[in-house]
Amino acid sequence: MNRFYTIALAAIALLCLIVSSPPQWALATQQTAQRSARTNLEIDLPEVVAEVRAAYDRYNDAINSGNIAILNSTFRDDPRTIRYGQAENLYGYKEIEGFRATARPLDPPRTLSRTVITTYGRDYAVASTLTYRANDPGRVGRQMQTWVRFPDGWRVVAAHVSTIDAPK
Repeated sequence: MNRFYTIALAAIALLCLIVSSPPQWALATQQTAQRSARTNLEIDLPEVVAEVRAAYDRYNDAINSGNIAILNSTFRDDPRTIRYGQAENLYGYKEIEGFRATARPLDPPRTLSRTVITTYGRDYAVASTLTYRANDPGRVGRQMQTWVRFPDGWRVVAAHVSTIDAPK
C-alpha cells in the first residue's frame, strides 16, 4: 500500500506541474496571438485610401504634364529609395532625381486602368495600375509603388514600371 501512495503522490505532483505550467505549444499559441494583436493592421481604412489616392493621382497627373518638381517630391529623398523603370535601375533618390531631369510631358498622355490601392494601417500602402498609350497599341504598362507616410506626407519608397505586350 505504501508503494501505491508513493506512485499516487508522484502522479498528483506531475499533474500539478503540468497544469501550472502550460505546454510549449500553448505558450507558442499565446505568443502568436499576442503578436497578432500588436500588429493587427486595419486594411483599407477609407480616409487613408483617400489620402493615398490623392497623392497617387497628383503623381500620375505630373507624369502626363511633365511636372518634374512633383515627380521628384513624390519619391522619398533617401538613398534606400528604389525605382525600376523601363530601361533603368535607379538606386537612391539622387539617381531618380537625375533621371527625372529629362522628363517631358507625355504626348499623348497615358490612361490608367484597374488601379488598386491597398492600405495597411495608417502609414503604409501599395498602389498598382495598368497604363495605356494611344501611340503604343497592343502594349500595356504596369506600375507598382510602395507608399509610406512620413512627417512630410506620403512618399514612394519603391517603384517598378514595365511594359509588356497586351495579353490576348
